[in-house]
Amino acid sequence: MTTLIWIVVALVVIGVYLSWTAGRLDRLHSRIDAARAALDAQLLRRASVAQELATAGVLDPAASIVLYQAAHAARQTEEEHREVAESELSQALRAVFAEPPQVEAVREAPGGEESLTELGEAVRRVPMARRFHNDAVRAARAVRKHRVVRWFRLAGHAPFPLAFEMDDEPPVALGDRTSH
Repeated sequence: MTTLIWIVVALVVIGVYLSWTAGRLDRLHSRIDAARAALDAQLLRRASVAQELATAGVLDPAASIVLYQAAHAARQTEEEHREVAESELSQALRAVFAEPPQVEAVREAPGGEESLTELGEAVRRVPMARRFHNDAVRAARAVRKHRVVRWFRLAGHAPFPLAFEMDDEPPVALGDRTSH
């Protein structure tokens, strides 16, 4: 009889552990979803601000075209090509704002100061949002690698979480301006 009690206790402990692990994994997947939504919002904000700045007439025509096309591509691209399009927008921002005189020219234009402030904030928030997302992905991957999670299929049918890898280095001239 005591053997049966110990077996029941062991099964209950194992069941509680499996339930706790499945709940933890579910919370991590929810955290990934929330972080991805925040990242998408920041990427959309950055592309929108860049597109507005490109069409405001405060940049030279060549810079406006480069920035507009990169921002438009970042907003319209399909999900599987998103990382590349966002990286290209980062590169376009660095190319357009490579020199402090370009930043000063935009600042002196009517509405330029507000546009630069908004762009600087958007550019600063993208790496933070990406870091939060990738940290959540890393945590979920660590739990999903455990044998117990794989053996008992505790992740269910949730897709394996993927990090969002992109070039998010801000333009030097714009970065210097926003840090003051």
